[in-house]
Amino acid sequence: MFRINYHNQYYAAFKDNELLNQARRLWLNSLAQFAPETILRGARKVIEESEYLPTLHRMIRACQGEPGKFGLVDAHQAYVEACRAPSPKAAYAWSHPAVYHAGCASDWYFLTTNAEKVAFPIFERHYLKLCEQVMNGATLPAPNVPALPETIERPLSKEENAKRMEELRKQLDL
Repeated sequence: MFRINYHNQYYAAFKDNELLNQARRLWLNSLAQFAPETILRGARKVIEESEYLPTLHRMIRACQGEPGKFGLVDAHQAYVEACRAPSPKAAYAWSHPAVYHAGCASDWYFLTTNAEKVAFPIFERHYLKLCEQVMNGATLPAPNVPALPETIERPLSKEENAKRMEELRKQLDL
């Protein structure tokens, strides 16, 4: 796509096959974290927005996409939200389900007991994977909030508790 769209710039940048193969290896290693559909979407975006051959950095940014269009917040903002959310976590009104699922994948206890410099990179890795899935069309399930039971049982009377305790003692030979 880049050779066709940026013809003169492309051939000026990659004068020989050795240089072209080195660039391809570099781009392959750097873009390996993205799905092929994501890379194509990023390439189309770059072609639409820029009249110059993109750098690898520009291509990575294009592949990461714009999370705001999908209702996603940036990774640090999501980390702060996950750390400040009260328990029960599933009942909290999350800005996006990806924040909740990244928190679950990172382990809530780990997030609250470790310093940001330790916990944030772990959370960020999980969150960015989820963001990529969302930007590729995946729908994350909402947190599973346990519902209250249909009926609320009343406590047993003292006599009934004593009767059940006696039955258990007989079963266990105590």
